[in-house]
Amino acid sequence: MNPLATELNTILQESNVHLYEMLSRAGKELFFPKGILSQSAEAKEKAYRFNATIGMATEKGRTMYLPSIMNLIGGLEPEEALTYAPSFGIKPLREAWRESLFEKNPSLADKRISLPVVSHAITHGLSVLSDVWVDPGDVIVLPDKMWGNYNLIFGVRRGALIRRYPLFDTAGGFNLEAFAACVREAAAQRDKVVVILNFPNNPTGYTVNEEEARKICKVLQETAEEGKNVLVFTDDAYFGLFYDDACLKESIFARLAGIHPRLLPVKLDGATKEDFVWGLRVGFITYGPALEKEHEAVFDALERKTAGAVRGSISNASHLSQEILLKAMGSAGYRDEKAEKFRIMRARAETVRKVLENPRFQEAWEVYPFNSGYFMCLRLKTVPAEDLRVHLLEKYGVGLIALGQSDLRIAFSCVEESDIPELFDTILKGVLELNRG
Repeated sequence: MNPLATELNTILQESNVHLYEMLSRAGKELFFPKGILSQSAEAKEKAYRFNATIGMATEKGRTMYLPSIMNLIGGLEPEEALTYAPSFGIKPLREAWRESLFEKNPSLADKRISLPVVSHAITHGLSVLSDVWVDPGDVIVLPDKMWGNYNLIFGVRRGALIRRYPLFDTAGGFNLEAFAACVREAAAQRDKVVVILNFPNNPTGYTVNEEEARKICKVLQETAEEGKNVLVFTDDAYFGLFYDDACLKESIFARLAGIHPRLLPVKLDGATKEDFVWGLRVGFITYGPALEKEHEAVFDALERKTAGAVRGSISNASHLSQEILLKAMGSAGYRDEKAEKFRIMRARAETVRKVLENPRFQEAWEVYPFNSGYFMCLRLKTVPAEDLRVHLLEKYGVGLIALGQSDLRIAFSCVEESDIPELFDTILKGVLELNRG
């Protein structure tokens, strides 16, 4: 094992041995290399005459660039737009994002969390976490209504075993009983349980309420108290888009951070949906372990292993994207602009809810609970979801997503509020036409 990995492992073992136990086999081997990177960093600080260390080109003391490219990038210098970013992410953005986490999650007050490591958005962040924390055969606890990419990331690429529970109970709330049973079953199979919590949920657009969140945390804490190591990945991709007063308005990560030595919450979030910059691909990985001492040393060890996984996969996320986000977060109109987009999204969700209250839809489908995010789902009662999807696409030019035999996902995020009644009228028309054969 590389001495740098051994050093990081020792820090974790001495501060909270359960963190070390939870690492995957690859995670125990991971480190952040010194070599060229550290030598280049040292040269950047001290090489005042010539710096011939890094694989970039310079010209007349500046970053070399093509005018045809820089002419398209307003407000940034070549050094901000074209150079490599650190594998950890640029530090001012990491610091700004951590500060924003405390603002958006009141339960983090008086808690200590790591400095976020920048990923190439949340999909890459999940893949990084799978490298650091998940071994083949580990059990991943997920709801039956889940984003399909989890299976590719954890099941196909890492060989983990996905165990599902029904997301909703018969009353239309979070199915706590099924969740608890699935966690207990996973804990009986392995000494480590990995739970992914995704609120607002993709595909249903559901976020738990305060009481449901409290009970979820209780189940996870009790599992840790019973001697099992519990990893909780909170996929907060659609964070902030809460349209119902009853929704939990912060990440469950904030409730779980620091509550038990055997429970490690990891927050995945990003600008992708929060700031409507899907293609910029900027995400964040933040740790909230329970520690009695040596917080900074443990945070540094976790960040170095995570950055090592970033380094070993994509090297670093886009510097240009990170600088754009950092400057936007510091701009005068940033908060007001986000508030305006939220109002638009909330109005669409409220219109969907109002339209679907019409009893004429009841024979065609059941509406799954939704109160947040980009999506809502229908459970079709009389026709297969894929048949309806194809029929609507070919006859009416309406694109929707079929999920399994009966579920249909509608992204109201990309439908104008004024078009929502026509959309559901058209879906109903398609159902009736298929019913007639």
